[in-house]
Amino acid sequence: MTEEKANIGVVGLAAMGAALSRNLARNGNTVAVFNRSSWRTDELIKEHGEEGKFIPAHTLEEFVNSLEKPRTVIIMVKAGAPTEAFIQKLADLFEPGDIIIDGGNTYFKDTMRREKEMAERGIHFVGCGISGGEQGALLGPSMMPGGPEESWKKLGPIFESIAAKAEDGSPCVTHIGENGAGHFVKMVHNGIEYADMQLIAESYDLLRRGLGLSPAEIADIFDEWNKTELNSYLIEITAEVLHHVDEKTGKPFIDIIKDQAQMKGTGTWTVQTALDLPVPVSAIAEAVFARGLSERVEQREEAQKNILAGPTPHVELSDEEKKAFIEDVRHALYASKIIAYAQGFDEISEGARQYNWTIDLGAVARIWRAGCIIRAQFLNRISDAYDSGEITSSLVFNPYFKKSLEEAQNSWRNVVAKAALGGIPVPAFSSCLSYYDALRSDRLPAALIQGQRDLFGAHTYGRVDKPGVFHTLWAEDGQHEVEETR
Repeated sequence: MTEEKANIGVVGLAAMGAALSRNLARNGNTVAVFNRSSWRTDELIKEHGEEGKFIPAHTLEEFVNSLEKPRTVIIMVKAGAPTEAFIQKLADLFEPGDIIIDGGNTYFKDTMRREKEMAERGIHFVGCGISGGEQGALLGPSMMPGGPEESWKKLGPIFESIAAKAEDGSPCVTHIGENGAGHFVKMVHNGIEYADMQLIAESYDLLRRGLGLSPAEIADIFDEWNKTELNSYLIEITAEVLHHVDEKTGKPFIDIIKDQAQMKGTGTWTVQTALDLPVPVSAIAEAVFARGLSERVEQREEAQKNILAGPTPHVELSDEEKKAFIEDVRHALYASKIIAYAQGFDEISEGARQYNWTIDLGAVARIWRAGCIIRAQFLNRISDAYDSGEITSSLVFNPYFKKSLEEAQNSWRNVVAKAALGGIPVPAFSSCLSYYDALRSDRLPAALIQGQRDLFGAHTYGRVDKPGVFHTLWAEDGQHEVEETR
């Protein structure tokens, strides 16, 4: 009797790994499972073994031997040293042609390094972004695998069997590109997520402090917004959070949560990478900085003690004025989301150029339509825009999005202006509007900056009236000579 082999294995059976293993087994895969702490393996089989075919292992050697060739393993352990350790251990037991998949949130340059190291040993290494959290891992995530094209031949059918399905039934997974492309796109996905969440939080703050509405009233507004072009998972769960009441205190749940937003690093990586490329992602940057400021507890407490001067946010408005302002915030939120997503896709596009990846931006938008945290109705619009071939440089120039921004701009400006006058911080709203205005400006003050740089550091400049690179010989007596440097 031939011993049955697993077509896929999972290392690491904490919340995400266990959920992904169950998803694989439920969808016709035979899954080898291993965890360094054997009790997790035993617990998974005991509680969920009837969901499909599992092959449990209590040693890594036993685990590797239970896999059919080419062996294929997804590592679902903590990023960094734990992931590195398992990669090396598996590589020592693997043969050329086998596939190691890192399913964690790993910095894409580490993935590129690891793929090169594994390729030298004949092993395929795939960095795969997986979005949707524990629920997504179990019910269907959005998946962003990179790695060699050859590895996709085996991984494609497996990943398509477990990925989330969009409304049209298509699986939310595609081969993103070579080496670190998968983790790069997942990184930017998370950066966009930061911006989206910050914009929603600013909308809440405007309605709460600006209009004096209760969390329950704001939750009802978000429920209504979710029936519009803002329809998305994040809008949906925002309403759920705001509706929730703390059982112990009877207070709105939002009011018993510390106002300190944490982060795990992917948003920061997105901004750091954008600076290196360079490409402006100001909405994502402001979202990262806003979380950082929320953690500056001592400074914020000092500000409260010293009572920094400023206006009182809440002003009395008529019902009609409130209704109009709520609608303004809705338009401003949608316009700002367009900018944030456009900046994220710009970073993906520039990253692809920098690292010689071929990334289908329309396909990226399509696999984000379900399963992932930023899943939203308007991703259909984004995928259509890229698939149409109408986008030459930025999403904002697509006819639909251009019209949406133009129609929203009066509301957008009104919201940012009233927030400033009312002393309510809206860094993401403001940066998105400034980005829009910078794009549409015929001249930017960058000319002055370059003039300053030439004066203090001989950094040269270009001229609008002729080609070349120039430097002015700045003299203390005000007499200057222009020298063409090349």
